[in-house]
Amino acid sequence: MADPLSVLLLARLSRGSLNSCPQQVQFLQRWENLDRFIPNRSAMDFDFAHYMLTERGKGKENQSVVRSQSKEAYLKLLAETFNMNRSRILAFKNKPPTPVKLIPDEFYSSVHQSKPSKPLRCIPQTPERTLDAPDIIDDFCLNLMDWGSSNVLALALQNTVYLWDASNGSASELVTVDDENGPVTSVSWAADGQYLAIGLNNSDVQLWDSTANRLLRTLRGGHQSRVGSLDWKNHILTTGGMDGQIINNDVRVHSHIVATFRGHRQEVCGLKWSTSGQQLASGGNDNLLYIWDRSMASMHSRSQWLHRLEDHTAAVKALAWCPFQRNLLASGGGGSDGCIKFWNTHTGACLNSVDTGSQVCALLWNKNERELLSSHGFMQNQMTLWMYPSMVKIAELTGHTSRVLFMAQSPDGRTVATAAGDETLKFWNAFGTPEVKKAAPKAEHPGPFPHIRRIHSFQEWENWQWRRNMLR
Repeated sequence: MADPLSVLLLARLSRGSLNSCPQQVQFLQRWENLDRFIPNRSAMDFDFAHYMLTERGKGKENQSVVRSQSKEAYLKLLAETFNMNRSRILAFKNKPPTPVKLIPDEFYSSVHQSKPSKPLRCIPQTPERTLDAPDIIDDFCLNLMDWGSSNVLALALQNTVYLWDASNGSASELVTVDDENGPVTSVSWAADGQYLAIGLNNSDVQLWDSTANRLLRTLRGGHQSRVGSLDWKNHILTTGGMDGQIINNDVRVHSHIVATFRGHRQEVCGLKWSTSGQQLASGGNDNLLYIWDRSMASMHSRSQWLHRLEDHTAAVKALAWCPFQRNLLASGGGGSDGCIKFWNTHTGACLNSVDTGSQVCALLWNKNERELLSSHGFMQNQMTLWMYPSMVKIAELTGHTSRVLFMAQSPDGRTVATAAGDETLKFWNAFGTPEVKKAAPKAEHPGPFPHIRRIHSFQEWENWQWRRNMLR
């Protein structure tokens, strides 16, 4: 079947309309052997195609006739002679060109070799060590364990505070308070890992030198009832009590109360200063979460909070500031809430909320990876390791038979200690071994007076002054 365009061009050529344009004649000659149905007629066998369309069907009508062996042999020879065993009628004259690879395979192989994939970390499902913690108080609002920068773990058991040195595994008793003052309701290490603050049931707070086993001073007159939460910011010790008050205590001076935060109507369960020391997060038994700004604190102000967050529906004790993203806070709710919420403390917006299905008792960030560890109460009493920000569960660690109320992280960020109401203390390799950092460059020449200790920052000067005043 001829293409109508070809017919039209032939008609015009016959009238002589194209004789004066040789380029149009060449274009017409190229189109003489083509139409819209058959790509190239020179590659077609029209006689064979006509036979296949007309004669082949006649043999099917006479299939009942029995052919002799000589007839079959003749037809087979005829088919081989005329190449009638072909099945393809239409064909393109030229094969498509081989695709050219713009980027060779060697490039991809070199890229994969230069950036090897990070192997998956194996998380042990059993604790590395288990110790007894007899008579530990099973109270959600208390904070009875802390791991200091000197690699010593402090644990309060009723009226006694014990110290466990992780470097050699030795344990010692620091102090046992009287029954009228105890039990111990909270412990917290200062940044240097030498001084320990101890909150008591009678509203007092004691400061101890752990290296000398000596009581330095007792802070009184701030709270009206037990002190269940503590946190340090340099020389400022922040305390939270059952009376709902939060007090900043400057331990260097005699009149130690320098600021008071008022907002909670019930006991303060959790206190955490941000890494920058500019913001303080507090959670209470009134289901409220407050963000306080250091610059807004004063002794007489009654509503100086930066944000008052009411999204939790149970007591808020678990608080953890993100180590790799500023102004990011994770908080956990109690039994009837069971949610981990993430907050932008600059704006007060809730970034995400994850329902864990159980009471959230404590939260810890991994210092080396974007991971978050949570400890839980009813019903499984487990620890869950989450990948942030997707909040996909990486692992679940079980072993306690009671709610895991207290968690503390080793200074190197590798080991996590957990204490529960089942009177056991367990150590887990939950965060893995941190990567080895490059060695620091060599220090410059010490100068003409190498034996004299130099103070390089104002912060170091404050710490030195604080220690000197406390030892007087």
